Amino acid sequence: MPNLKSPLLVSGGPEKRVFLGEVDAMAATHVAACYQCGKCSGGCPLSFAMDYQPRQIMRLVQMGLADEALASNTIWVCATCYTCTSRCPRDIDIAGVMDALRFMARRRGFRPGDRNVGVFHRSFLNGVKRFGRSHELMLFVEYKLGTMRLTEDLPLGAKMLAKNKMAILPEITKGRAEIAALFRESARGAEKGGDKL
Repeated sequence: MPNLKSPLLVSGGPEKRVFLGEVDAMAATHVAACYQCGKCSGGCPLSFAMDYQPRQIMRLVQMGLADEALASNTIWVCATCYTCTSRCPRDIDIAGVMDALRFMARRRGFRPGDRNVGVFHRSFLNGVKRFGRSHELMLFVEYKLGTMRLTEDLPLGAKMLAKNKMAILPEITKGRAEIAALFRESARGAEKGGDKL
């Protein structure tokens, strides 16, 4: 059973439209076009672990409720798999909105409520930075070291290795230099904005 927050019975005013505009500009989309059909939430493979469903995050942004949106665990749980974006009948880049909200949350001093979500997020990005793509074994090891849950999933990891579901050596992508450049540019932008990555 999902651990959902209570229904959103809120209203926003003209002064709260600033947040909506910031999110729209950063995500290059139009969140106000969302009419709450729920296709994003219905297709999300991680909705069971979210405090707000994706459609509820869109509503928080529409209403200009920045603190609620930026403090939610949903934006950190989101895997940016783009299922929500591909299902949206209004062509809203919902995954892009989640990316924008994560960036804004860090810049404004919000951190994931569950420390392990932040550890996973950093571990995943470290793998992409090193190899140009995620490497599951390295992600597994780095996450376990970061959370100090060293033996918790060892049997599962061993089964995945035995069935060749997890590569021992990373596959290095051809565009690795371009990806490294993106990380450097992102770090420069974060430093200018006062965000320490």
